[in-house]
Amino acid sequence: MRPLPLPLALTARLAPVAVLATAGWALSSGPDPTTPAAKDETPPDTVHRSASAPATEAVTKTYATAPAPCESLAGKTVTSLVPGAKAAGKEIPSTDTAVRRTCSWNALKGYDYRWLDVSFEVMASDEAAVKSYKERVADRSGGGEVPGLGDAAYSVVNLTTEDGQQTREGTVLVRAANALVMITYNGSDFESKKAPGSDTVNKGAIKAAKEAVAALEEG
Repeated sequence: MRPLPLPLALTARLAPVAVLATAGWALSSGPDPTTPAAKDETPPDTVHRSASAPATEAVTKTYATAPAPCESLAGKTVTSLVPGAKAAGKEIPSTDTAVRRTCSWNALKGYDYRWLDVSFEVMASDEAAVKSYKERVADRSGGGEVPGLGDAAYSVVNLTTEDGQQTREGTVLVRAANALVMITYNGSDFESKKAPGSDTVNKGAIKAAKEAVAALEEG
């Protein structure tokens, strides 16, 4: 059998991409001390006030670190979703493994190609995770909610065609407290130039998502 070249869309996925998430807080200042009102004010009793004022409560985080992504799926799950792939997977380098980790599996068996990503991202608070979850869901139209998975879950399947070759990709995004779990699962058939069915891709992505969320909770 003569090996066939991968489509450009799939070849591009073989290069890991590091995505850095940044957040900022705006600080507001008090009255301008040069104004007449500020000059006439008596300096506050800062010592007395600090002793009586309630202490600022620290944000409680359910998850402090991201789990090992390559250990989040059972070996039989990996081999069933990505035939021909090694169960160990390959972790993609991250700038901060405490909060963001991703593992990938991909293989070409015969003419069938499959790719699977499992990503974990731990955020500073539940509120931050909720905001990020909503923004990411808004960027992926045409999907639907997945009941009973995490605090909120969404799945979507898309079909793309490049040079006559179809690729179908399923994405599942889950929020569990202050953590986000994302599954990306796609496939192509290089002989027929068709892609696996939507139901196959969607169910595969959801199966991986359930195991990944369980690994997050156990970790």
